[in-house]
Amino acid sequence: MGMLPDAETFKRLVDGSTPGVGAEAARLALAAVALPYGLAVAARNAAYDRGLLHVSRVPTPVISVGNLTLGGTGKTPLVAWVARRLAAAGRRPAIISRGYGARPGERSDEAAELGLVVPEAMHVANRDRTAGCRTAIAAGCDAAVLDDGFQHRRLHRDLDIVAIDATDPFGCGRLFPRGLLRESLAGLARADAVVLTRASAIDGEQRKAIRSALTAGDGQRLQEAWMEAEHRPVTVRLTDGGTRPLDSLRGLPVMAFAGIGNPAAFRATLARLAAEVIEFVPFPDHHAYTAADFERLTARAARHGAAMLVTTLKDLVKVPAGRSRDLPVGAVEIAIEPLSGGEHVAALIDAVASRAGASTAGRRP
Repeated sequence: MGMLPDAETFKRLVDGSTPGVGAEAARLALAAVALPYGLAVAARNAAYDRGLLHVSRVPTPVISVGNLTLGGTGKTPLVAWVARRLAAAGRRPAIISRGYGARPGERSDEAAELGLVVPEAMHVANRDRTAGCRTAIAAGCDAAVLDDGFQHRRLHRDLDIVAIDATDPFGCGRLFPRGLLRESLAGLARADAVVLTRASAIDGEQRKAIRSALTAGDGQRLQEAWMEAEHRPVTVRLTDGGTRPLDSLRGLPVMAFAGIGNPAAFRATLARLAAEVIEFVPFPDHHAYTAADFERLTARAARHGAAMLVTTLKDLVKVPAGRSRDLPVGAVEIAIEPLSGGEHVAALIDAVASRAGASTAGRRP
């Protein structure tokens, strides 16, 4: 416990932060692997573009929320924002996820988190997104939101929203595993809208530069369908179901921990909330917490005089039962807040909601 997460170690390697001959050799080896990976991804996309691979359709509109990079882009709060928008328009949305890291019969981290913050949406986990959509439709949903669906091209979607992390918009500029890109930036040509997440972490000139780079040439049509948003803390959720105001963290000595793809973003959030972070303990992304983990965390917190254990909502849903009896465990809940362009993306979602309403007008309630 307490080791640097694999994701952060990998990022430091591929972005060049890790020095030394060994690191350079590793980067050369990763570049060699990235070449066939890139060719395979390009061939797959070309096959879909030319109609050589079959695309399935379901009898309800589908909105995909995805990204181009590995790691945390702040996509989950965006999925929640889209689902809430559909619900506010009178739809019965379902969030369809792959269920990454979940044991059979259990929800994934993201699905459990979304279940807390968007209880009005149905949640279905299935690696086969088409089958997942059909399951949700049979249960009464009339609009589907694909969580992390941009590369899942086997299912037709009516709206493709791509999240770009303002703090690392280009995925180190290289394809995986030499960089963090799942596919080349040219893939944005398939997007209907782009959301620049964590936009408040950089200044206006940097935002303009990112927008210009990503909407040049074929991407110019995305100039209007471009939203900049910040991840805004809204409350502190506790394991017992209660909440505390954000101000309760100001000056509070806390032991922080997280097993997410972008732990630096969580550290920055705690700094903005003026919490007194005695120690920050990182875990690998999607870490499955054990009772032993929390025994060690609480012991260290007690030694340092921490008044609370603080984590992310994605981690809170995996806290073993009964762990809050010795020390409160809370999570900072984050919501997406549009800074600019929100009305354009909202209009696209509302248009999909209207189609959902039209397609179900003849159904019995």
